[in-house]
Amino acid sequence: MNDFLTTYGLWLVIALLVLIAVVYLLSRKSGSDAPAASAPPIEPVREVAPPPVVVTAVPPAVVDPMPVTPVPEAVIADAVVPSAATAPVTAGEASDNLIQLKGVGPKLVTLLNELGVTRFGQIAAWTDADLAAVDARLGNFKGRPVRDHWVDQAKYLAAGDVAGFEAKYGKL
Repeated sequence: MNDFLTTYGLWLVIALLVLIAVVYLLSRKSGSDAPAASAPPIEPVREVAPPPVVVTAVPPAVVDPMPVTPVPEAVIADAVVPSAATAPVTAGEASDNLIQLKGVGPKLVTLLNELGVTRFGQIAAWTDADLAAVDARLGNFKGRPVRDHWVDQAKYLAAGDVAGFEAKYGKL
């Protein structure tokens, strides 16, 4: 008997642990199928507004080296999106696919459309003041037009120069 335990003892302990784990898992599974008689009713989930996003200043080491002239807050508050950016699209004129601009996704396209920007030609015509005015209204995407060079990209796409665009910014 002593030889049997020394030879097969470890295997018996492992088999016993596996058996205990299987019995435990099966007992939990069969217990979860039975409805709880005293469980309180489940309340529907209420939608809760997400907490406000707090934007903090980025340390200078993280910011792109491209200098940007700050615009006074009073100018930004009174700024109106320029007429070139808000020119309405006429019935015969279709809007461009602004997602082709690198750094622009569906959410930014929606924001730009709300601002009246639907064509590459509108973005290509932006001046520095226009950029500041639009940038001030982009919320969480502030800084993207300058950082992603939207005006330069839009000039290529408005002119139909896909090869020049792809040479500088990558494949469409």
